[in-house]
Amino acid sequence: MELHDIWFVLIAVLWTGYFFLEGFDFGVGVLTKLLARDRPEKRVLINTIGPVWDGNEVWLLSAGGATFAAFPEWYATLFSGFYLPLLAILVCLIVRGVAFEYRAKRPEENWQRNWETAIFWCSLIPAFLWGVAFGNIVHGVKIDKNFEYVGGIGDLLHPYALLGGLVTLTLFTFHGAVFTALKTVGDIRERARGLALKLGLVTAVVALAFLLWTQADTGNGRSLVALVVAVAALVAALVANQLGREGWSFGLSGVTIVAAVAMLFLSLFPNVMPSTLDASWSLTVTNASSSPYTLKIMTWCAGIATPLVLLYQGWTYWVFRKRIGTQHLADAAH
Repeated sequence: MELHDIWFVLIAVLWTGYFFLEGFDFGVGVLTKLLARDRPEKRVLINTIGPVWDGNEVWLLSAGGATFAAFPEWYATLFSGFYLPLLAILVCLIVRGVAFEYRAKRPEENWQRNWETAIFWCSLIPAFLWGVAFGNIVHGVKIDKNFEYVGGIGDLLHPYALLGGLVTLTLFTFHGAVFTALKTVGDIRERARGLALKLGLVTAVVALAFLLWTQADTGNGRSLVALVVAVAALVAALVANQLGREGWSFGLSGVTIVAAVAMLFLSLFPNVMPSTLDASWSLTVTNASSSPYTLKIMTWCAGIATPLVLLYQGWTYWVFRKRIGTQHLADAAH
């Protein structure tokens, strides 16, 4: 296996980690409107992800940085062609971070309600747009012989990409509902489990349609295995949720995300961005990669830094592993 192949796999792992971790906190952000009945319950939901949401975004920075360094042609074409959707995601992530930090700075009702509304929309919009973006990456876009995107914003909004957006939105929200059931106590925990069942059934329908479409369009034997794992894990997550095994349900919903993202990258390889104008104009792991020397240096750096980051983030989750409820908010206020 060549270094550019290894870095394709590593970038796939980074995106998978990002969607696994950021997926549930996007879902929790959406649930602030769908699940919480009052302000204390919204505080509970926000507090479940309060210690970890910013650490989860590190995976996005790592994935973007690795793409820039390992596959500069891919990075250039992706960020120039998808400029508006990626800009919308970036603005949402900025506003969302500010909302988490500023929401409790003042006690006024309107102040807190407005920031909570920002958390909801700035969680929902990226959750949808990431699916649209990856739907276009796998499906292919209009790339010319100079490896430049020559389409418009309307070319990115075709049925396959929009279905991909629905998949990530529903899957992340389901993932967030299961995480909420795992991290809370009392009535909100029971309602989160009930909502998770409904969201999981909707997710199963749209995800199966999207994955089967992907398999029929660009799939292979390896992607078929990933498809089967994703579907089986989602069904098992729903069963575990109904049995009240929140830890298993959360783990299995995470496996669903991992397998689904793996299927997309397995369907994509050896391309990184297919061209719909001419297959010979597609960006591949070969023609889009950096020099072997650059990839070698990156491999050494990643091999040293990545385990340290994983250990630190794992420790963070361990420290903040306890369940919380509205009664804990009252104690904190007192």
